[in-house]
Amino acid sequence: MNEETLLQIAKAEIANKIVLAEDYFNQTFELPMLNLKQRGKIAGSAHLQKNLINLNLSLFEDNIDEFIQQVIPHEVAHIVCYQLYGKVKPHGREWQAVMHSVFQRPANVTHQLDVSNVGISEYNYRCLCPEHVKLSAIRHNRVLKGTQQYRCRQCKTVLKQVLSESLV
Repeated sequence: MNEETLLQIAKAEIANKIVLAEDYFNQTFELPMLNLKQRGKIAGSAHLQKNLINLNLSLFEDNIDEFIQQVIPHEVAHIVCYQLYGKVKPHGREWQAVMHSVFQRPANVTHQLDVSNVGISEYNYRCLCPEHVKLSAIRHNRVLKGTQQYRCRQCKTVLKQVLSESLV
């Protein structure tokens, strides 16, 4: 499916969710703008002050049903919450209530989409645990520049880059 068709599908779904919220809360909501420029492993994001939803075109193309059923309602729920309540916890009780009561969808915080085709570079790092950790290119570059260290969530030791498979 081409980008323009996906854009039209997403706009229609966003408008549909806004109408559901307007009916439920008996008030009007400003329709958010939309772009398909979200990058990386993130399926979508809501920029509340800009009233903007970003969707990941690559993931959308491969997972249209999941975007319609979960990703778009998730992001619209953020917009609705912001317009209703102002600044609240991103996945707090207000957002969960919109997902459950208004959109009749589970309040999943993260997606389970296959992101192997999005072209993200990952680098192997190790700690004292037996398994390796993968860091994104952004985090890897921060380590190389010396501006950031990352610690294992389990053993709390600083992660070190695995330079070759022979060190595994």
